[in-house]
Amino acid sequence: GLCSSEISKTIGGMSSTENLITSIQGLSASSGDLSALHRILKGAEETLRADSDLELSTLEELDASKHSLGYLYLLDVLTCGPMSNEKALDVVLLISRFISSCDAEQIRIASDKSTASAKRTTTVLIDAAAAADAETCGNQTNRTIISWGDDDECYCFGLVVVSLCKRFKDRVLELEDPLRGVAPLLSAVRKVQVSSKRLTALHPDCLQLCLLAKCYKAGFSILSDDILEVDQPRDFYLYCYYGGMICIGQKKFQKALELLYNVVTAPMHSVNAIALEAYKKYILVTLIHSGQFSVSLPKCASTAAQRHLKTWSLPYTEVGNCYNEGKISELQAVVVAHSSDFEKDNNLGLVKQAVSSLYKRNILRLTQKYLTLSLQDIANMVQLANAKEAEMHVLQMIQDGQIHALINQKDGMVRFLEDPEQYKTSEMIEVMDSVIQRTIGLSKNLIAMDESLSCDPLYLGKVGRERQRYDFGEDFDTVPQKFSM
Repeated sequence: GLCSSEISKTIGGMSSTENLITSIQGLSASSGDLSALHRILKGAEETLRADSDLELSTLEELDASKHSLGYLYLLDVLTCGPMSNEKALDVVLLISRFISSCDAEQIRIASDKSTASAKRTTTVLIDAAAAADAETCGNQTNRTIISWGDDDECYCFGLVVVSLCKRFKDRVLELEDPLRGVAPLLSAVRKVQVSSKRLTALHPDCLQLCLLAKCYKAGFSILSDDILEVDQPRDFYLYCYYGGMICIGQKKFQKALELLYNVVTAPMHSVNAIALEAYKKYILVTLIHSGQFSVSLPKCASTAAQRHLKTWSLPYTEVGNCYNEGKISELQAVVVAHSSDFEKDNNLGLVKQAVSSLYKRNILRLTQKYLTLSLQDIANMVQLANAKEAEMHVLQMIQDGQIHALINQKDGMVRFLEDPEQYKTSEMIEVMDSVIQRTIGLSKNLIAMDESLSCDPLYLGKVGRERQRYDFGEDFDTVPQKFSM
């Protein structure tokens, strides 16, 4: 094999695919050789794209697990551009096998950032209702296109392997077989991810395929990490948006609310389409989970969000306001009046779940006033059709742990009970301990981020400029309150 001292001789022959294969085979052992190989591959990229002799069969001379870096670059060149469905299937299989067997350390070396000057459009799944209510929406998964940024906006792919994996996702969608891409992209996320705290550009793509394939459990597996490091805001928006929909599909509304909240309150100079769609779902999930709606956005939301999100989501805010009044008939009338808007947004299933949750909220209110009630009385008070429907709602609420009650089947009476949980069991202690440990971990992360920010040159420069604007003499703090750590 080649050694590092022979690199200069090899570069001269880069027009030859044979010489490049030899270089890859000889420089894939040590970290020093891999760095040298990386320089060779970057220098030969244009030559490779123009090489008519380079074919998929060329990769048979390499071992994807031993020569991952070189294999990656060749595969990236070989799979770009338009292709037939037959070739697309071969490419999908090839990339899938590569992701499964490649060496994570080698592919992370390929950190050369490429940009795309053309406008990027992302296929964004909008049908949260399909994820949460299959009966309402049927088996079709609806999608819409959200355009992000201006025509001249550049988008950083980060890693060459990320670019390859995004192409893999596109090919899988072209073949209309998203399930085929779920496992490979899950593996790719873990291999590209340097730390579990870091968000990669592959997280949103992986979650999108999980949504399209209805593999909610697989998608939820990458949502358990606390993300603290983000490169591209767009990736963060989509990660939280898709993640929220994954959680809606699993009826994990508290986690869904947390993720959608992150999108709505994220810093933004102008409202983007992802934030708008997230806010619509945020309203509905808030109603389902919390049983109430607040007209005002959280204080930490950006000025742009505060000004425009409510204006562009009027049907949803109207639903929220009617929900707060607790009158089923009025809420149903609003839903009927705006049903076309909800269908257009593919949120009708989620809206119907919000309406259903109002029945439960009204039943919950009854438990605070009465010790016993007949099923027929419950049906009358919360505007259900009959006692049977009331029984179904009460049973579901008991099963979900929302209320504690006993139903006497003979006389149709419901007796409401106190919460039997005394918070003394070993299981409850374990739950409390896990929450405490997570809180401690978050506190440590915040302290570390605070210390890192305090040493950041950009931050210190901004504080210096602001200090001059707020310099009121020695009787005042030299650093304004809003920048105090």
